[in-house]
Amino acid sequence: MATLDLPLWAQWLAAALLVLGGGFTLVGALGLLRFGDFFMRLHAPTKATTLGVGGVLLASMVLGWARGQPALHELLIALFLFITAPVSAQLMALAALHLQVASKAVLPQPLDRD
Repeated sequence: MATLDLPLWAQWLAAALLVLGGGFTLVGALGLLRFGDFFMRLHAPTKATTLGVGGVLLASMVLGWARGQPALHELLIALFLFITAPVSAQLMALAALHLQVASKAVLPQPLDRD
């Protein structure tokens, strides 16, 4: 079935979700390039890119539903991604703390209480 045979609302919704997912993925990639050390770089791909892939999977689900086909594969992929990405980021952060990886973050100074 060609994409033009789908309802217009499904095409527009899928296009909007693809743009939204691409935007989140772009922000995650820019954050990965821009941030200075490991701990700051860890945040960008685990949050923004996960939402980006989620947007692309939602677009695929919308197109599948518009064709009358259930989108169980996409749902399982999204569930797997949303569970494993935070867990892997936590494990990488704990490993970096164990290895005493240096951070460039500025620590707050204690207040002088005179």
